[in-house]
Amino acid sequence: MASTVPFFFFLVIFIFCAFCNASTQFKFPALLAFGDSTVDTGNNNFIKTLVKSNHYPYGREFPDQVSTGRFSDGRLVPDLLDSALGIKEFLPAFLDPRLPDSELLTGVSFASAGSGYDDLTAAESEVIPVSKQPKYFKEYIKRLKTVVGEQESMKIVGEALVLISAGTNDFILNFYDLPTRKLQFNTTGYQDFLQQKLQALVKELYDLGCRKFLIGSLPPIGCIPLQITSRFSTDPIARRCVDDQNWDSRVYNSKLEKLSQELQSSLQGSKVVMADIYEPLMDLVSNPRKYGFVETKRGCCGTGFLEMGPLCNALTQPCENASQYLFWDAVHPGEVASAYITHYILKYILPKLL
Repeated sequence: MASTVPFFFFLVIFIFCAFCNASTQFKFPALLAFGDSTVDTGNNNFIKTLVKSNHYPYGREFPDQVSTGRFSDGRLVPDLLDSALGIKEFLPAFLDPRLPDSELLTGVSFASAGSGYDDLTAAESEVIPVSKQPKYFKEYIKRLKTVVGEQESMKIVGEALVLISAGTNDFILNFYDLPTRKLQFNTTGYQDFLQQKLQALVKELYDLGCRKFLIGSLPPIGCIPLQITSRFSTDPIARRCVDDQNWDSRVYNSKLEKLSQELQSSLQGSKVVMADIYEPLMDLVSNPRKYGFVETKRGCCGTGFLEMGPLCNALTQPCENASQYLFWDAVHPGEVASAYITHYILKYILPKLL
């Protein structure tokens, strides 16, 4: 069953208010997204991987209840940003063979769910590592030039909002749950390794014409239901956020803030801003009833302890009211949580790009 009326009412009011304010304050011709499932609007549908969400019950709150390949019950942050900024309603996936040329002018997503800055993260699941996503961006530019010409293409790229969001999978898959990289790095070393990869990505995109970057921080990884399960099992009394993993996220984010400032200083004419998603998510976790949530330690899909991707399916029935759950599956926030995060970005983060 779909969520109750307040869920839709909140989202309609959010989008309307955000659109009225943000679309006049910020002027971006396009949004370009790179990263993992937080910004993948369906690219994994078109590659050979098991990391997919183009099946029920994903998309239950999406228009017409379509399972689009988004790891959510509805829209993701880039969709909500797109709408609030007055660019378009949904951010399409670049790999969709049905993508019309007209969509190129206002941006696409190059992201791949399950990926990370570390190429090792994407290797096992056969998704597109973040380091390889600029390859598709180059194809995008080439195709865009055939539509509007070189001068207009580079103007669009230079004025576009570039959203980069990754890193969580790197820690979960390579450091915490499957500690492959712990044989090579300590926590500090791995944080620095990932940010070196991020730095290289930003510089590559800058060389291709991008100038305005919004880089997502790490969330409170220790509050992700899957991570709570890995540490505290499924005992509802014992379940709580994993403090040491949250501390790692905070340290990483502190380094990322500094790196963003350094990149902006070194890349002439650029704006590079960290989008802190740790604080708004932690606020939702710490004060759930303030935001209408009743469950923050497990997802809406199935038991909510482990289900995600192929494990969240027609056999693992979701909860009745997803708007009361902070997380849709065992890893990903639901659309309501994404709306709150988007509101936070619009109010506190995007003004730094002006």
